Amino acid sequence: MDFQQIKELILLVNSTGITELELEEGDLRIRIRKSGQAAGPIPQAEPGVGSSRLEEIAAPMVGTFYRAPAPDAPPFVQEGDQVQPGQVLCIIEAMKVLNEIEAEVSGVVKRILAADGEPVEYGQVLMLIERQER
Repeated sequence: MDFQQIKELILLVNSTGITELELEEGDLRIRIRKSGQAAGPIPQAEPGVGSSRLEEIAAPMVGTFYRAPAPDAPPFVQEGDQVQPGQVLCIIEAMKVLNEIEAEVSGVVKRILAADGEPVEYGQVLMLIERQER
């Protein structure tokens, strides 16, 4: 199976109601799975903010997404919160290790796309931050 065939399978899954496809060919095994939650439209930059753009915060690993440090604690951030570089945004638990995901830019949290307590894939967009440069 070549790259073009794999790309066609991904396009097929994305354009249909199929949520997961697993294929084995010899010693090659491919699994394509759609994310479980629709993100909705991406918010646009608000007028009068100066130079701004949306920054995607992506999962650096496979694991379980948590918005708060403990079940009874408040979330690290909410939509609309101002964040600074180094500020913890969420946690991804992978193999019983809690990994803090920090902001790399300053800006405003525009949308949180991942659901609390749900599995996330490597590279999955967790949230969008409107980066502000002045």
